[in-house]
Amino acid sequence: MPTYLDDILAVHRHDAEDDTRPLGELVEQALALPECRGFASALRAPGLAVVAEVKRRSPSRGPLAPDLVPSVVAKAYEAGGAACISVLTDEAHFGGSTADLREARGAVEVPVLRKDFTVSSNDVCDARLMGADAVLLIVAALSDGELTTFLALARDLGIDALVEVHDGVELARALGAGASLIGVNARDLRTFEVDLSRPVELVAAIPDGVVTVAESGVRTADDAARLRAAGFDAVLVGETLVTAADPVAAVQELRASCS
Repeated sequence: MPTYLDDILAVHRHDAEDDTRPLGELVEQALALPECRGFASALRAPGLAVVAEVKRRSPSRGPLAPDLVPSVVAKAYEAGGAACISVLTDEAHFGGSTADLREARGAVEVPVLRKDFTVSSNDVCDARLMGADAVLLIVAALSDGELTTFLALARDLGIDALVEVHDGVELARALGAGASLIGVNARDLRTFEVDLSRPVELVAAIPDGVVTVAESGVRTADDAARLRAAGFDAVLVGETLVTAADPVAAVQELRASCS
């Protein structure tokens, strides 16, 4: 049976096959840009860092904040103390866009992650060209060769790569490819079910020096505190923050839980 991830990747793989832009030209354009803001370094500060997400909808939950204004939301997150911002740019399944990322990043001083399904070297370049400070690489969506290639390209372009895993096998692949910034997603992208015990169990196997981010399923300050106690440097939070009546206070509450 096709899964959520299969359906999403089919769209992105098809788009990548139709992309005839020369990689060399994209790399040249990306290398000419100013330096990135430093996504991974922003997560190394003492305490629990919050990566707050600009997210209009999701395949499993439907509309969350379809009429959000990216600049307004991003400013609120920054005012609450978010270390970084994550912006969904997938249009077909999450209602995001390149314009959302550019608007959000232009409104804040903190680093911004392009949250999308990276399946080609051109996608890595596009993240840099649209202004992102980090690109997402999902291990479940990539071969070992693709993962290694995209990580190397990201390093060459000066953009951080958040490498997302869901289990021990994927974690071993990420570490083997040289990932130094790892996100553990509590959401199974094949079923979209959430289990916070997954990141709690996996973080113990991640070596010291690797920046760690717990992704998905954080709904309360207690959830954030549990993940910080397990050893995570940061949490990436979308639905809870984007639907909050007061996103400034919501970010502050998550951070205060681990101060």
